[in-house]
This record gives sequence, structure tokens and C-alpha cells, in this order.
Amino acid sequence: MAVPVAFFALFFAHPVVAIVGRGLKSDGVWQFGRIGQVLTRPDILDVLWFTSWQALASTALTLLIALPGAYVFARFDFPGKQLLRAVVTVPFVLPTVVVGTAFLALLGRGGFLDELAGVRLDTTVWAIVLAHVFFNYAVVVRTVGGLWSQLDPRQEEAARVLGAGRFAAWRRVTLPALAPAVAAAALMVFLFTFTSFGVVQILGGPGYSTLEVEIYRQTAQLLDLPTAAVLTLVQFAAVGAILAVHAWTVRRRETALRLVDPAQTARRPRGAGQWALLGGVLLTVLVLILLPLGVLVERSLDAPGGHGFDYYRALQSVDASGGTFLVAPLEAIGNSLQYAVVATVIALVVGGLAAAALTRRAGRLVRGFDALLMLPLGVSAVTVGFGFLITLDRPPLDLRTSWILVPLAQALVGVPFVVRTMLPVLRAVDGRLREAAAVLGASPLRAWREVDLPLVRRALLVAAGFAFAVSLGEFGATVFIARPDNPTLPVAVARLLGRSGELNYGQAMALSTILMLVCAASLLLLERIRPDRSGEF
Repeated sequence: MAVPVAFFALFFAHPVVAIVGRGLKSDGVWQFGRIGQVLTRPDILDVLWFTSWQALASTALTLLIALPGAYVFARFDFPGKQLLRAVVTVPFVLPTVVVGTAFLALLGRGGFLDELAGVRLDTTVWAIVLAHVFFNYAVVVRTVGGLWSQLDPRQEEAARVLGAGRFAAWRRVTLPALAPAVAAAALMVFLFTFTSFGVVQILGGPGYSTLEVEIYRQTAQLLDLPTAAVLTLVQFAAVGAILAVHAWTVRRRETALRLVDPAQTARRPRGAGQWALLGGVLLTVLVLILLPLGVLVERSLDAPGGHGFDYYRALQSVDASGGTFLVAPLEAIGNSLQYAVVATVIALVVGGLAAAALTRRAGRLVRGFDALLMLPLGVSAVTVGFGFLITLDRPPLDLRTSWILVPLAQALVGVPFVVRTMLPVLRAVDGRLREAAAVLGASPLRAWREVDLPLVRRALLVAAGFAFAVSLGEFGATVFIARPDNPTLPVAVARLLGRSGELNYGQAMALSTILMLVCAASLLLLERIRPDRSGEF
């Protein structure tokens, strides 16, 4: 645990505590009265209210739309099921900047809906909520559908034999068994929407601001560190409470059920009702997921002279960026790939050691550390990024001008995915195999290499793929620390969208399409190597 603890203490806890301390301290004295002053301001109360209710609305709508999909993927067997499962998961690994860009192309000025019906939904809450459903659809399908596929259908059939109707049997048998998974999925969706940044930044306009967006505005635009520090504490407390409840629901899901092989529960749809349900889910995937991505690609090709690759060719020129970058926007692709590879290596080392430690030791302290590893998914990445600049500025860790700063920030987001992917697989390794290897003379290192590694190799590849995808799309912290001569893809997209002009807009669409294709290719590769039960994602 020494390496993960040191990594999180130095690159997560230290920057967050430093930025909060700088905002709440005056002449070395803590000014806790500022908390009350900030939280009673009308504009801050509006931000807190909007953050909360849009997260609740997004979560409720996501559950309503995605639960039928979870049932279809769990219980039905149909051609193209594995490919479709990968397709619905693509939005989850997409950077939020790309999600916002895709819905801007669909719902914004001159977008698909504007041209088709003269309707614009950008700068409205509807665009934000729909983008959140798009992003989190796979969370519900994966979490709830994964458990649903392992529930023994004979239990519900037995209830019907005893006289219960179809709905009564589902309500009394299946729903209580699914409740922990539904609660876990709802909490994760609420977490991601409560801390939403890129989607709200692009689609919300000046009228809507979540806590994360307001922290960015107070820090980067207004330089009001006291307000930003108070909002960081509020978000930290909310995320901690969400993760504590989530951990409790996960433990219930792991211990309360007897599961079966998913291959035994899936079958071909039967009857008009089941075929209609399958058709409805396919239509939902088409409209909710494929349409925004398709419109994004189409807009990247819609140049003034007709459809073509003009915007992609413009990415090679510094002049075409209109002064947005010191280098050609195309160089952001190479920068992002290099940073993501380094971040993946760091995340695998730190996350792999943390997962191994969590499987070998028990106790309340270790379980608490397990929960802390999830905090980077919800704590303000903006705070972390700005904290990097004010804490890693003195020897021996003066990293402000070093390229390694970006991969370190990206790795913080990748580590939780590595841990959650590796942990269930490592826990499934029979400890007696290690003991047998030790009896036969193997050292601990050789026992790990000969016993653990072959069993977890595929899960390790899945963890690496997820870490690479989320590192590639990290935006909240990177927007502060990426240098103008070395921008990453998400930062480049945001900067292009922030400037007027058709060329800048087209280049943003082109870069977003490239980023989407790279993430989708990574995910399709993961689907081919994924073991049947490799982690929670």
C-alpha cells in the first residue's frame, strides 16, 4: 500500500488541501466564517440548487430509459449483441467535451435539429439532461444488466407456479434482488452528473452552472479562491457521502445473492411483446447514441465547399487555428496519445498495487482506503489541476514546466478504473495456489508471476484499456496544466469551440471525431479480450 498511499497523498490530497487552505486562510489563520458567507450568497445557492436537481433529473431519466436496455442485454440472445453492447458503452469512455460537442452539433445553432425543424435546445437544461443520459446509459446497462443476467430465472418461475402474476413475481422476487445493483447504478449516475463539467460548460451557456463549472469560473476567471475553496469542500462532502452509500450497496450486491452462469439465462425473444421490447431498445440506441455520434461525424465533413476533409486538412496548419494554438491542432493527437500511454502505465502500477493490497489484507482501514481510491472520480478535477500549479512549484518537485504533470493528473482518474477492474478478479484467485507455489520453493515474486499473472492477464489488459481511454479524455485538470505548445485533444476541442468562426467550429468537430474513433476502437478491442466477469465496469 505504500506506493498508492504516497501517490494519492502527494498528487491528490496535497494539491486539494493546499488550494482549500489558500482560499480559507488569511495571515496563517483559518477563516471558517467564509463558508457561511459563501453558502448564503443567492448566486451560489442557485448553483447548488441547479447542480442537485439536474443530477436528480438526469439520474431518474437515465434509469427510466436504460433499465429496459439492461433487461434486453441480460435476458435476450440476438445477433450482434456483443457489438451492440460495445456501441452502448462508447459514450461512457468518451471525453465529456466530445459528448458536449456531439450534442452541440445535434441540438445547437445550425445543428441537425435546427436545420430539420428550426428547433434549438443548446443553452437549455434539456440539452444537458439528454447528454447526461447519453453518457450514463452504459452505467445502468452494465451494472444492472450484469447482475440481472446472473439471476436464476427459475426463482421467478417458481413464484408464478405458486399463483403470482407476472408483475407480482417480478416485484417480489426479481426487484428485491436487483435493488442493490439499481441503487449502485443510480448513485454512480448521480455522482457523474453532480460533478458534470465538460457537458455543462459547452451546452449550458452562461445561464447554467454546476458546482464544478462554478469552481472553474471562480478559480480561472474571477480568481476568487475563497469561494472556490468553499465550493470544493461542499463537493467533497457530497461526493464522500455518495461513495459511502455506493460502497454499502456494492457489498450488499456481492453477499446477498446466489448467481448462475449468464449463458444459462439468455434466450431468443419470444412473442410479440418481447420482440417489441427488443425493437424499442434498438430504436433508443439508434436515436440516443448513434444519432449524436453520426451528426458529429457529418458536421466534421460539412465544409463550405461541400462535404469533404477540408476541416481535417486544416488541422495541419498553425494559421488555420486563428491564433488559438502555438502549434498545428493536429499535434494535439500525438500529444494526447503520448500522455495517455504514460498515464496508463502509472495507473496500472499504482492501481495494480492498490488492488493487490486490498485483496491480501482486511480491516476497516483498508476498506476506507478502497473508498478513497474512488474520490478522484468525483472531487473537482479543476481544483486538482489548479492545485498542481501552486504546490508542485518547488524542488525537488518543481514540475510546473515538466510534461509529466499532465500524465500524473490523468492517472489520478485512471487509477479507480484499474482498481475496480482488477479487484474482483484478484479476489477470485485461490490463495492455496500461491501457498502451493511457495511450498514448492517459489519466491513471492515468482509465485505472482507464475500464479496470479496468468489468471489476471486479461483483466489487466481491460484495466489498461479503460485507463487509456479515460486518460485520453481527461479535461478538468488538464485544461489548467496543458501548455499552449503541447495541447491535448480535449483542451484543443474546448479552445476551438470557444472561438468564433466556421473554421474553428469545423476543426473542433473534426478533432472530436478523431477522439471518438480512438476511444471507440479501444473499447471494441476491450470487448474482444474481456473475460466474462472482469470488474464492475
